Amino acid sequence: MKKIILSLGLLAGISATAQAQVSFGVKAGATLTNFMGDDVSDESDNKVGFLAGAVANFAVNDMFSVQPEVLFSQKGSKSGDVKSNLNYIDVPVMVKVNTGDNGSGLFFELGPQFGLLMSAKATDGDESIDIKDLSNTFDFGYAAGLGYQLESGLNFGLRYNGGITNVTKEIDLLGTTVQPKSRNSAFQLSVGYMFGGK
Repeated sequence: MKKIILSLGLLAGISATAQAQVSFGVKAGATLTNFMGDDVSDESDNKVGFLAGAVANFAVNDMFSVQPEVLFSQKGSKSGDVKSNLNYIDVPVMVKVNTGDNGSGLFFELGPQFGLLMSAKATDGDESIDIKDLSNTFDFGYAAGLGYQLESGLNFGLRYNGGITNVTKEIDLLGTTVQPKSRNSAFQLSVGYMFGGK
């Protein structure tokens, strides 16, 4: 009996996957980033960067879809002339709710995001210091946003990405291990294109 139920469940899963409409696209845009947390300086200010990458959209129906993305994202902050420049490969997995027909129109999205730190530097004018060894390699957070999808495939989005894990590694301070509380915070404005339309 268990084998029959398992087989029926497997067939249902395969059928649902087969019926999902898959489309691919690209996106690029600007980021406005900073750090947030108890140990972030009051003088910390927003820094402008950019993002770019590829997306895949798995449409369950006209209303719901799941959209994993692979994005190069610039993050960090600035304080006076000093800038923290962190470059990540981010992988958000967004659940999208579309309000229009054929997956077009206004949409809302929410999901987790996984980040891999590629480089981290602190710059002051012409001077640059590598701070990757002081930063956590993996970044986990969440993303939420909204946007508009045209039937032609062109789309526009505004998203907020908040970090859950701390940016900086634990440090030893006079024999005591201390975890600085600072997390990524990013607003992202993007334009994208889904090949073949929606």
